[in-house]
Amino acid sequence: MFWGQHTSPPAVCDAGRVIFSNASGSIACFDHDGTPLWQKDFLTVARTLPFLSGGRFVFTRQIYPPEPTGEFSHQHADAPREMWTQLQALDVRTGAIEWTTTCGVNMGCAIIPQTLQDGREVALVGRGGGHGPPEKPDGISLIDLRNGDALWSLPLEGFMATMSFRVREDEVPVFHAGEHLAVNALMGQILRRTSILDKIPVRRWKDGQRVSVIETIPLKSTRMITQTSNLLIGPWHYFRSYTRPYLGRVKVETGAVEYLELPLQLGRSLEREDLLLWFQEPAGKAAPGLEKQTLVPNAVKNSRGFTVMGDPRSTGSGWGHIASPTPVVSGPNLYVPVMNGTVYVIDWNASKLDETAIGAINDLGPAGQAYTRASLSFANGHVFAHTIRELICIGK
Repeated sequence: MFWGQHTSPPAVCDAGRVIFSNASGSIACFDHDGTPLWQKDFLTVARTLPFLSGGRFVFTRQIYPPEPTGEFSHQHADAPREMWTQLQALDVRTGAIEWTTTCGVNMGCAIIPQTLQDGREVALVGRGGGHGPPEKPDGISLIDLRNGDALWSLPLEGFMATMSFRVREDEVPVFHAGEHLAVNALMGQILRRTSILDKIPVRRWKDGQRVSVIETIPLKSTRMITQTSNLLIGPWHYFRSYTRPYLGRVKVETGAVEYLELPLQLGRSLEREDLLLWFQEPAGKAAPGLEKQTLVPNAVKNSRGFTVMGDPRSTGSGWGHIASPTPVVSGPNLYVPVMNGTVYVIDWNASKLDETAIGAINDLGPAGQAYTRASLSFANGHVFAHTIRELICIGK
């Protein structure tokens, strides 16, 4: 469950077809009446976000499966190019392969189509991450969605590709180690660098109240944002800190960085007032760190009472070394769900990232019973969510 499960990839629809992916190894296309049209036995990654482009179904294809435990070992770290994970396109009418990239793609990338200012449809892919991915060199590439060619590649040593990539005014904002980079989307050159760690204003929670501090966060890893936690909206590039329960944002044009500390978890019941769990600095090696501090550990039990867990981090807070649900925006609100089921609603265009930007903190179920790896969806004035136990529709 930590990595995602085999039914994680969303379906893709056009005017006459719906295409389903199953990470166990098949992609199937049906018409809207449920009649099978074609099926291909291709292995996809559990985190793939398939999309349509120019009559093609584009997805992240993988050659080798995970271990029986659901984890990926380092045994493929030196695998040849024919074993690399790639972006691939199929003809939506027949399922025939139209093209396959050759630059290599990390299995943790959240890839979605983008449009350059000259009208070309492209996608950004990344390489580099934990568990010995074979694709080299670490860095990012821009893919022409007409033919799968790499228009350029930018090497970034030690890059952690487990994030989403967007193009904004022909620039690519990207996080690398302790920096936020602005990359020219036409040439692949770094235009600007901004530290997201050094002397950053933080709105902290301390001794029961909010205080403003200037903080330098130690560079402890090549990964300094929570995996898949970034989202570009307007002039802001939002993300979650890797080592602190902080929501951060970068103003793309100026490089200004802000952090807002959020509670780790909300506990709510009819018998008492809401309980917010705030992070405590560990006192000694035996004390629980960011990942393990919870009001109630996640039970990770489905609606039938079965425990569905491949990684012990699934029981933790949903902060720290995990892969998070990607934040989403609807209207003026940024919705930030975490694995324990707590959801933070933020005014994404607030002039200051402080407590006044918090619209609400809610949950998707009782603490310990609302494990989720899913982002929220919106349609017709409703919010849709799902946890390990339930499908949820929230109305006005």
